[in-house]
Amino acid sequence: MSHKEIRNKFLNFFKERGHTIVPSSSLLPDDSSVLFTTAGMQQFKPYYTGEADAVKDFGSLNTASIQKSMRTSDIDEVGDESHLTFFEMLGNFSFGGYWKELAIAYAYEFITKEMGLKIDYVSIFGGTKGMPVDEESEKIWKTVDKNMKIKKMGIEDNTWGPTGNEGPCGPTTEIYVNGVEIWNIVFNQFYYKGNREQLLKETDPSKFENLKTAGIDTGMGLERLAMVVQRKKNIFETDLLEPIMSTLPNHIDLRIKRIITDHVRATVFLASEGVAPSNKEQGYVMRRLMRRVMAFNISKDIVDSVINVYENEYPELRAKRNEILETYSSELAKFNKTLRNGLNELKRLEKVDAPQAFKLYESFGLSFEVIKDVAKDRAKNLTREGFDEEFKKHQEKSRAGAEKKFGGHGLLLDTGELKAGNEEELKKATQLHTATHLLHASLRKVLGEEVKQAGSDITAERLRFDFSFLRKLTPEEIQKIEDLANEAVTKDYKVTKEEMSYEEAIKSGALAFFKLKYPPKVNVYKIGLNDSSDEPFSRELCGGPHVSHTAEIGKIKITKEEAVSAGVRRIRAVVDTY
Repeated sequence: MSHKEIRNKFLNFFKERGHTIVPSSSLLPDDSSVLFTTAGMQQFKPYYTGEADAVKDFGSLNTASIQKSMRTSDIDEVGDESHLTFFEMLGNFSFGGYWKELAIAYAYEFITKEMGLKIDYVSIFGGTKGMPVDEESEKIWKTVDKNMKIKKMGIEDNTWGPTGNEGPCGPTTEIYVNGVEIWNIVFNQFYYKGNREQLLKETDPSKFENLKTAGIDTGMGLERLAMVVQRKKNIFETDLLEPIMSTLPNHIDLRIKRIITDHVRATVFLASEGVAPSNKEQGYVMRRLMRRVMAFNISKDIVDSVINVYENEYPELRAKRNEILETYSSELAKFNKTLRNGLNELKRLEKVDAPQAFKLYESFGLSFEVIKDVAKDRAKNLTREGFDEEFKKHQEKSRAGAEKKFGGHGLLLDTGELKAGNEEELKKATQLHTATHLLHASLRKVLGEEVKQAGSDITAERLRFDFSFLRKLTPEEIQKIEDLANEAVTKDYKVTKEEMSYEEAIKSGALAFFKLKYPPKVNVYKIGLNDSSDEPFSRELCGGPHVSHTAEIGKIKITKEEAVSAGVRRIRAVVDTY
């Protein structure tokens, strides 16, 4: 059974059982507390917390998806038979539509009947002082199959969440086939105001608040499922990864081939979403992945092997092939300039310890992984912990300098959507945030009122604005949107704030982000008046911060327009002061 057949069977199975099929969201989440989308439930987080209405948005309380996902926590393990950075997650979700009994029954039926697999055993949560044992799941599994082998596991293995700094979480039940964990079914019962690390140590039951609506969140790695269905020894022999790995030169050893295969696939998907290698955030991770591949002199031709496997499911890869190749080629050219010098320096060292490794990183851009791969036995005592400790020392020195300069106040602004670390960054983020209002209004004036905000993310360097629209924008439309926004800047419109009830705000025509749940009293920001009417150029529900007059924003430049997922587009923009 091919990966395409597995995908179709999964989606059709849940569609026939009343689930709305939702396209994969972007690898770059709206939640700024995490760098990447790490699970299928991430795009559905507001529906578990009651901030958004699933019936209104999907026409159902139940959904299913195949989600592009990215995790870097196991990056050092990539190269074995099972670990990956980029992967796809099959999942079904319910926001009050059904609970444990149906979730377990669906999983059992799909695995045993649709996939024709025999379940070795299942695991359930064995309980802690903070969270009780999941006796209900144990009873349901025995009802589904009286001979089912059930293992009780601890909090690290059989709980999930939260993603980010807080969120939904709960006990899980996991399905094992051929000794491999195939499917993780999460019962989102609680909301925990803390991160995953804090949850694992929690002993106070009162810290787990019951969600208003308990929900189902399941995740099944496509690569692992394909491995057992296709009867392969490991994930790299499946029809998802083998066609990529088979293009690599024979002289490269197996472990390195697997690393290259994984990292190139991740790079292609990140580049398709506009991520560029850099020294910050997602770009930093991408640079690490790319340079580890490039250290083995892998040409850009490997990009096509990834596109060939995935273009049917993700046609944007073929559409953006030239941009992806340019991203790869550009980074390769930069890396080659420093790689030769760095590798020559590395060859001179009889052994490589943590301080020397960090110096190579700082001077030549050689990552920990590249140093380990190239130095081999000479770096056998170099550990990730030691390297990270050197990195931490460097950060502390840099932070001390920054605190001396800025007074040690840390982040001046952190709303989730915006982040600023000092007064200058705060000023820039405020300009960019106000610019999103002008761009949102301009998008609607050019493309029509069906355009609605679907997410945003703002740093001191750029803004990212997602909006609902079904097709790619033409260059003429992009220019018109940019011109309209800059015209509002030039006219130096006044920015005013008015507090009113949510109902009044919506009646007044103020725009709201549909995924958010607003309080009874809201702030409505109005920007200027049109020449031809009493209507302001922009009117939105918002928390700020904003400039007082639009001329403070500076010139707005749209740097990129791209697809995020089906029906959702994204623009990236910067501002320059006049």
